[in-house]
Amino acid sequence: MRSAVPTYSQAMRAPLVDGFGRVHTDLRLSLTDRCNLRCTYCMPAEGLDWLPKPELLTDDELVRLVTVFASMGVRTVRLTGGEPLLRKGLPGLVQRLAALDLSLSLTTNGLGLERSAQALRDAGLRRVNVSLDTLRPERFLELTRRDRFADVVKGLAAAKSAGLDPVKVNTVLMRGVNDDEAGELLAWALDHGYALRFIEQMPLDPQHGWDRSTMLDADEILARLGERWTLTPVEVRGSAPAEQFLVDGGPATVGVVGSVSRPFCGACDRLRLTADGQVRNCLFARDESDLRAPLRAGASDDELAVRLQAAVWTKKKGHGIGEPGFVQPDRPMSAIGG
Repeated sequence: MRSAVPTYSQAMRAPLVDGFGRVHTDLRLSLTDRCNLRCTYCMPAEGLDWLPKPELLTDDELVRLVTVFASMGVRTVRLTGGEPLLRKGLPGLVQRLAALDLSLSLTTNGLGLERSAQALRDAGLRRVNVSLDTLRPERFLELTRRDRFADVVKGLAAAKSAGLDPVKVNTVLMRGVNDDEAGELLAWALDHGYALRFIEQMPLDPQHGWDRSTMLDADEILARLGERWTLTPVEVRGSAPAEQFLVDGGPATVGVVGSVSRPFCGACDRLRLTADGQVRNCLFARDESDLRAPLRAGASDDELAVRLQAAVWTKKKGHGIGEPGFVQPDRPMSAIGG
């Protein structure tokens, strides 16, 4: 049952609480909608209609808005895209955000990590997630339409060498596409000291062609891994999206993000700010709240805080995938920010 909506004075610098009592401390901050891969389940071969540069938040605008988020209890920020490493001057932006006493991480396809990992670490980045769905170069080319597998592998090694810890690898398994690599991927991650997380494929493609039958759900993933390893659930999960399992007693773990089959909406503490300044209170939200327009019109930080609290307050109880009437978001994943 929802509580009463906060008043104006209560909203200013109050924690970011929704109508179901969930407190939000984690921000996914998109830096661009552009990407230098063309993954088949993410976008068409020709790419998408990218946001015009004037619509993107500047570094100063990003820092100011994140400062407002931080004043209302946000403590962790994950930089996303698109591909965030395409943002010019990224180490400088990271340094400014780190000065806000935030825990900073980044999700990337890994193509630019080899040349940027150390600079990002020196600027204050602490962790990195790299998307990689296959260990076979020819399959990587088929999935991403780019012959860049070797660059991702080099990027992962550079991240580990730079001290970005842990280095996480995010893998989406698709039936008949790469599901035969589940065990191979985990063995490789264990050998290299990477933290692997399998993520269920979600309905976020611009073609709106998602089909649940092609998705490997959490139960299937765990069953396949269980043929080779003994997996023991880690009891303490909190608001983390991944269920963690000790592999053969640990200390190494593997994670499974069951967004579709095992939703974790009840403990969700995440918000999203798109590269063009729109607040999304859920990855699958149909509505957005504009912070860019009032920011550019001269709104004070207190006024922005009130708008932000109002956006959070309307968050739904769950994402609704599988329920009658569920409609996929208009924006694809690359434009939302992961």
